[in-house]
Amino acid sequence: MKVAIIGGGAAGFFSAISAKQHHPEADVTLLEKSNKLLAKVKISGGGRCNVTNGCRNINQLAAAYPRGEMFLKKAFGTFNTRHTEEWFESRGVPLTTQDDNCVFPVSQDSQSIIDCFMNECKKLGVQIEMNRSVTAILPQNDQIHLTFTTGETIVYDKVIIATGGSPKRSGLEWLEKLGHTIVEPVPSLFTFNMPTEKVKELMGIVVEKTKTNVQGTKLKSDGPLLITHWGMSGPSILKLSAFGARILSEREYKFNIQVNWVNEQNAEIVQTEIRSIVEEHGQKKLSNYRPFLLPDRLWQFIIEKTEFPTDQLWGNIGKKGVNKIVEILTNDAYAVSGKTTFKEEFVTCGGVSLDDIDVKSMESKIVKNLYFTGEVMDIDGITGGYNFQAAWTTGFIAGKLIEN
Repeated sequence: MKVAIIGGGAAGFFSAISAKQHHPEADVTLLEKSNKLLAKVKISGGGRCNVTNGCRNINQLAAAYPRGEMFLKKAFGTFNTRHTEEWFESRGVPLTTQDDNCVFPVSQDSQSIIDCFMNECKKLGVQIEMNRSVTAILPQNDQIHLTFTTGETIVYDKVIIATGGSPKRSGLEWLEKLGHTIVEPVPSLFTFNMPTEKVKELMGIVVEKTKTNVQGTKLKSDGPLLITHWGMSGPSILKLSAFGARILSEREYKFNIQVNWVNEQNAEIVQTEIRSIVEEHGQKKLSNYRPFLLPDRLWQFIIEKTEFPTDQLWGNIGKKGVNKIVEILTNDAYAVSGKTTFKEEFVTCGGVSLDDIDVKSMESKIVKNLYFTGEVMDIDGITGGYNFQAAWTTGFIAGKLIEN
């Protein structure tokens, strides 16, 4: 049996290894069009590679995917985060789970993951061909003919597509021509640009617990928020961008967000806290006493927004002053105009429609013996190791080469 995997990224490698494990007698070849393998794995997580997430509850795990939740809920029954950790650790890559549930190699170096894949391919006999670009794919008599830039055509019994997400629909037309429905790709996981907002002056500040939402929508998020020199980032913002990928694209990335700096939805609780500061620390200046242990520079910025002088005493702010501070702490609004995506860690929503893929095998329902894995499918997760987990899960299942 001749098997080709198109794409030398995370999903491609995992499916190639799975194919060779499940079918040791098969001739398995991984085809990469460039001269780089596992490029995204190399730079992900700041070069440390956020392999997966520590979440063990399958319902909660599946809920981290704005696109693909129900599909992956079924697939996780076969291969989930627990299996991923066992897979790497049994191959000599010990893992560690951070407080935020992100899982990394103990080495804190993505090279450990790359070396593991390369060693496994060598051990199993997976052939790797680089600078090998496919120009045409033709299904015929239950086999698949691949034509390369050299003009050569090779016939395979099974082909796994692991080409990753495409920022433009044109990058997926070759799969559409085979009869698959393509869900329009748009960016997911991006940061918010705020060219007109002074908050950018606080770049580098992280507020560990915030709540955020997009005005005029049901989109909301929580978690750490990072202020950058162009606007806002961090898990809270990236989660908003993932779940709002389509809506925010339709708005051409012009919208307002509201930030709750103290992670407390009930304004009365915040008001009670501010009143108690007024009573107990009335003789202190606003600038010298930070509520909710907010970062000092952020608190000075909030005082500026209230238009109180910095030497204003807590005891003299009055009822209106209390309300003003509570409003900014719980409902601070900022204008977003534009986004920033990281080229290397680019994630798209969209791709081959999941309606065209059998979840039990990852085989195309349109073309026999053609399988899909990873971001080429209409699947994407929030930040925190979820996109890699989707690659491992779909890659493992695709590699079984089950026939429907």
